[in-house]
Amino acid sequence: MASLHLPAGVTVLERGWLSSNNIVIAGRDQCALVDSGYCTHSEQTLLLVNSALQGRPLDVLLNTHLHSDHVGGNAALQARYSAMQTLIPPGHAQYVAAWDTEKLTYKPTGQNCPQFRFDSMLHPGTEVRLGDLAWQVHAAPGHDSHSVILFEPISRTLVSADALWERGFGVVFPELDGDDAFHEVAQTLDVIETLKPALVIPGHGSPFTDVTQALGRARQRLDGFVSDPVRHLQHAAKVLLKFKLLELQSVSMPSLLAWAEATPYVAKLVEWQYAGHTLPEALDVLVQDLVRAGAATMQGQQLHNA
Repeated sequence: MASLHLPAGVTVLERGWLSSNNIVIAGRDQCALVDSGYCTHSEQTLLLVNSALQGRPLDVLLNTHLHSDHVGGNAALQARYSAMQTLIPPGHAQYVAAWDTEKLTYKPTGQNCPQFRFDSMLHPGTEVRLGDLAWQVHAAPGHDSHSVILFEPISRTLVSADALWERGFGVVFPELDGDDAFHEVAQTLDVIETLKPALVIPGHGSPFTDVTQALGRARQRLDGFVSDPVRHLQHAAKVLLKFKLLELQSVSMPSLLAWAEATPYVAKLVEWQYAGHTLPEALDVLVQDLVRAGAATMQGQQLHNA
């Protein structure tokens, strides 16, 4: 990552797509971490963070948003670093306090997340000190209604979470709840363009510097979803299915069907897209699409991640 001229003290732990990237920010008197990955990777997260900190304690953990692939390691980190402070965006703080897995979307998406606590909130329009650097907190609704992004103005480094990747952005989950959120994606892309970042550290994938090109790709993708909302629903269904496959690595079709039947988002997406088809029939179509795309392989009744 050195060739990308990361700010002093910043280390990017680039993870696979099941876990979000983890960003370690070490300063003279404080060490911070942005996002903690998925729960099944918690032990690996602890090892990676400890190695990056070189034996120093972790003082602060921030979450850009509360999706399971960004907060799944929170509980393990809180157990390891008992004095660590955890900061989250304010939108769903009440549901973390009550540990409402329905409102936090872990149950509807069929994903897992161990219960964690929080100590304070990341309010948009404020600054937060991480390591030796002051980072601006900006609202970034769209992918998640309450997501935030972090901007360090001296180096012009942006932690974009899932609001902007080098090739797109995350599923617009509020749309799956019937909310109109594509315009929020567009507004967040406009905010990022206004900030003029020189370097973007995304929630998934490698850091990148060609922000103009990334924004162009994201807007083109968004235009496609706006003009054909069903395309977005199909994409979301495949993402949820692929995420589960990334978690399990291999699953029988009967087990996958049982998971789909118990997962409200998947059942809802199937109902919207495949009216007149049974859930097993629709699931077969989705699985075949993943296999054709090279994202999975099928051996008999066993589906494997690829």
